Amino acid sequence: MVNIERHFETHTVENQPVPLAPYNYWANDPLLKQAVRESGVSAPPDILDKFGAIAGAKLAEAGEHANKNKPVFNPFDRYGRRINSVTFHPSYHELMAESMKANVHNYSWQNYQQPGAHVIRAALLFMQCQADAGTTCPLTMTHAAYPALKQGSALPAYWVDKLVHGSYDPRELPAKDKHGITLGMGMTEKQGGSDVRTNTTTATKQADGSYSIVGHKFFFSAPMSDAHLILAQAEGGLSCFLLPRIREDGSLNKVQIQRLKDKLGDWSNASSEVEFTGANAFLVGNEGRGIAVILDMVSLTRLDCMIGSTAIMRQALVQATYHVTHRAAFGKPLIEQPLMQNVLADMTLEWSAHLALTMRVAQAIDTAPNNAQEAAFARIATAIGKYWVCKRAPVLINEAQECLGGIGYVEENILPRLYRQAPLNSIWEGSGNVQCLDVLRALVKEPSTKTALFSVLAQAKGKNTHYDQFLTSLSSQFEDMNNLEIRSRLITEHTALALQAALLLTHYDPKLAASFCETRLGHQHGHTFGTLPAHTPFEHIITLGQLTK
Repeated sequence: MVNIERHFETHTVENQPVPLAPYNYWANDPLLKQAVRESGVSAPPDILDKFGAIAGAKLAEAGEHANKNKPVFNPFDRYGRRINSVTFHPSYHELMAESMKANVHNYSWQNYQQPGAHVIRAALLFMQCQADAGTTCPLTMTHAAYPALKQGSALPAYWVDKLVHGSYDPRELPAKDKHGITLGMGMTEKQGGSDVRTNTTTATKQADGSYSIVGHKFFFSAPMSDAHLILAQAEGGLSCFLLPRIREDGSLNKVQIQRLKDKLGDWSNASSEVEFTGANAFLVGNEGRGIAVILDMVSLTRLDCMIGSTAIMRQALVQATYHVTHRAAFGKPLIEQPLMQNVLADMTLEWSAHLALTMRVAQAIDTAPNNAQEAAFARIATAIGKYWVCKRAPVLINEAQECLGGIGYVEENILPRLYRQAPLNSIWEGSGNVQCLDVLRALVKEPSTKTALFSVLAQAKGKNTHYDQFLTSLSSQFEDMNNLEIRSRLITEHTALALQAALLLTHYDPKLAASFCETRLGHQHGHTFGTLPAHTPFEHIITLGQLTK
């Protein structure tokens, strides 16, 4: 046990761990490495190890500073000119620069011909998000914007080029003059939220082919991005547009930031409300096809919601395991106490299943362009995973806090920040109801998604009795068309559990998989963590999730 005594006038500080030292988020995470291999990457590139070392040390420290120093909105300069500027702490820029240097925002597109490009990029984002989830937002949107930008036939080529090949450049210049760009999103309005068809923002075509945008966005993420993809009503219907922040002549576009959101978490990053007063924008795709253009982007951002939730759960588990390893109670280390072992093993089961599903979806997105069945699987599994994985983050992170006791509630360590961050991904890019309705929509409109889903599930048949019984029940739930919408949350949850079990059974540790099936599918489990059966191989499961030396 790491235990350094400190002497004060009134007492000696003992039986307290020293803070967890920096570590390599890749080299010291055996389950992450296995998940990448099982998702089709037999020879992980060196960038994963290099970035893991940076993320676990330099960026982890920068994440602390960036979250303690929130962005500041500066609507005017000292002379009263409207500048719509947001000032970030230097640590924010450090996080962005190092992450973009490691291609967190564009690895998939630079290496699109390489098998496993999306899986490798998912692992990069998984590590980046553990250091700071706030900067994950602009990195995610920049990455996901690529398929949409490719549909912008009227866009100058530099937009795509600077996304795919650019480096971080925070200078306030037109995009054409920068080393690289970041992109944000502005989809929702006050009156509609997820129901974007009710958007009232208008787009009027100009003589030069561009559009004038008038209206508002209630959530305008990362307002200092070089451009945003927005939805607005054009003559042909709801359409997608690229709206630059600074025009090619160097003038500010007519986008007025009203205020920054005072958010529960995500403190290092800025989110805003804006009004468009004749802002200049460029059509992406065709008029009336805005939602179709955005769908490819949404599938990627939803995967990133899964990655982000899995990442912060990982970091919470690391912190909890480290603490109980180096603190004793009732005569022996906490990690040797039977009930604490139950809790840790249970959290490890949960997190490993989320990691397996997340990386499997990344693999499906990788192979989708050349495999119709994988494309169909990605279509439905993304919504299923986004619903379930993101829902589970707050409860697991709260349990990790409890492992530390009162210290887990104090802002001097990372757990309160992770807990504030935890609900975000279940809300962003479509809340739980939206995901479940999307699952139903896929089943009805694209029958191939059900075929692809059950093809994956069938691969684990015969490997576990609990699984086989659960799969039979799940098939019956899919066949029952009565009250399908009102049952969609339960069906989606059951499908997510079945997918996780199938992946664990076919690719991961047998004892881990068996315990997952017995507890999650066989109902030998309570409603809280730490309720695994007494015969569970606790120490074995805990070891699977521990950091390697």
